[in-house]
Amino acid sequence: MENTIYQIYDKIFKKILTLSSKSVINLINGLFETDYSPDSTVEYHWTEFMDDTLKRILADTILTIDGKYSYHIEAQMTKDDSIIFRVFEYGFSHANRHGIQKDDYYELPFPEPKIIYLCPEPNLPEQYTLRLNFGSQGYFDYKVNTCCFSKISTQELNDKKMVILIPFKLLNLRRELEKSRSLENLIALKNLIQNDIIGSIEDNLRLNNITIDDARKLKRLTHKLYEHIYSHYDEMEVLNDMTDESLMLDIDYIEKEYEEKIDAVKRNLESTKQRLEDAEQKLENTEQKLENTEQKLENTEQKLENAEQKLENTEQKLENTEQKLENTEQKLENTEQERIYAEQRLKSAEQERDAMQAEISRLKALLKENGLL
Repeated sequence: MENTIYQIYDKIFKKILTLSSKSVINLINGLFETDYSPDSTVEYHWTEFMDDTLKRILADTILTIDGKYSYHIEAQMTKDDSIIFRVFEYGFSHANRHGIQKDDYYELPFPEPKIIYLCPEPNLPEQYTLRLNFGSQGYFDYKVNTCCFSKISTQELNDKKMVILIPFKLLNLRRELEKSRSLENLIALKNLIQNDIIGSIEDNLRLNNITIDDARKLKRLTHKLYEHIYSHYDEMEVLNDMTDESLMLDIDYIEKEYEEKIDAVKRNLESTKQRLEDAEQKLENTEQKLENTEQKLENTEQKLENAEQKLENTEQKLENTEQKLENTEQKLENTEQERIYAEQRLKSAEQERDAMQAEISRLKALLKENGLL
């Protein structure tokens, strides 16, 4: 029975560690005083082992951030001084699986460990020490710090953004209510649920430290813990109704998630509508450009047609001109022939004239000689 009870807390704790990477990174930063970015990656290393009842159960939770830095978180309900051995065993197993070979040695990278005690426990040590005796090589003290969850106030839990542990705040009043379900204790539990737990979940949701899905799951896990710890008491009937309403009905988150989805759809729709309008405007501009281009093409074709007509006219004129030139050349040739013929006739006439003049001169001389002149 006791193992079953512890497994409930163990399962809820491991379920919490599988919430959004953002919320888990915030927890790592709060527990180990680191400063990883909320968008860092988280890699899980779950190790299984056989317990005394031969049931296979999850033993440890080792997380690796950004593929480099590993952290081992172990949750405990009650004080257990032997836990240092298990933490070392789990750490060694992890280191052995991720050993690094250097030039002249091997390195075993142990994860940074921390033990969280969820229930109030007296005389809890702040640190466990396991001294490793290496004989002639000396000693090494393997130290594991502890965290007493009940000593962390709700305000500190919120300030360190470790709100995903908030469901375990229900354990703070467990022993008081086991002793007495007085009105004072019932009111304290009601305030714890409504103000500390639900209020912290909603505040961290508004601050964007957790997601809507984280908030819903944290409320459901809180309800599971409440049912396990308190709901079986008869005095809790009125309080049970309140927790059913406050923790089970997360309709506000669902509505908010749907509203955000609807808003996202609306934004996408508006964006699509705007892109459609832009596309239609571009189409209209393209059509106008096409129309202008077609008009220009038509004008160009008309100009080309006119140019072809002009070319045809020019070619006709050229043909006519060539014909005229040919006729002129023929006339010129004929004229040249006539000139040559005229020159020849002129030359013959001159020869005839010269002959006649010579004959006249001869006749004159003859007449003179005969005394006729």
